[in-house]
Amino acid sequence: MKLSRLGAATLALAMSCSAQNLTAVLKQGEQVFAKSCATGYCHGVRGGPGGAPRLAGRRFDQAYIINVVTRGVPDTGMASFATRLSRAELVAVVAYVATLNGFANPNIGAGGAAAAVSAGPTLTGEAARGARLFTEAVRGFGRCSTCHEVGGFGISVASPIAKVPASAAELKALATPNVKTGTLDGESMPVLVLSEGKRTTVYYDLTSAPPVQRNAEPGSVKFADGGNWRHSSMIGAYNDSELAAILTYLREYQRGL
Repeated sequence: MKLSRLGAATLALAMSCSAQNLTAVLKQGEQVFAKSCATGYCHGVRGGPGGAPRLAGRRFDQAYIINVVTRGVPDTGMASFATRLSRAELVAVVAYVATLNGFANPNIGAGGAAAAVSAGPTLTGEAARGARLFTEAVRGFGRCSTCHEVGGFGISVASPIAKVPASAAELKALATPNVKTGTLDGESMPVLVLSEGKRTTVYYDLTSAPPVQRNAEPGSVKFADGGNWRHSSMIGAYNDSELAAILTYLREYQRGL
């Protein structure tokens, strides 16, 4: 894999911190977060909600976190911190946010950075337009990145996109066999089941956007295959031309991997 200039810098950043004590790195990350991120009009303390969405408990992995922190999110208030923070501060705050998402021992070594960094293909024309549309903030929660993660951007509610539909019409008619109907206290909802353990059942409630991750007592929610949820209901913010551009982007991205 060929690293971008940013990727190489990030890799060197993690290597310089690999020998540090994890506790000290996380403490520094918490301090950086409190100073630079938990400002009320951005994120809340300890990753809670503020003017920007909550970060804690969102199932973000380190690859996603480092991409967002170093590159920012286009058309939103989330700017790139690649030049605003020192290298040590970047590694520390990424590790801290990872712990907010369930990673007790985030990787602060070279291996973690290498896995997190991917320059991806150089996009032009319709593919570049599709990439912008995929995460475009003006779409609200109707944008693709609400449920899909590609190239480190978005939220991986759905499983990774393995096969790109051939057309906008095929995308609208996309089958969703993993979506089930869940029934809790007599009320039904479309769901994606994450796990059914002995202590808790975890699932995404797809009733409205963005999907909400919920925990329930084992056996309290009854799941049945099928339902009336359709992928087309989630992409109504795009017209066919825009959907075609997004599909061009996805195909170009997969060819560049």
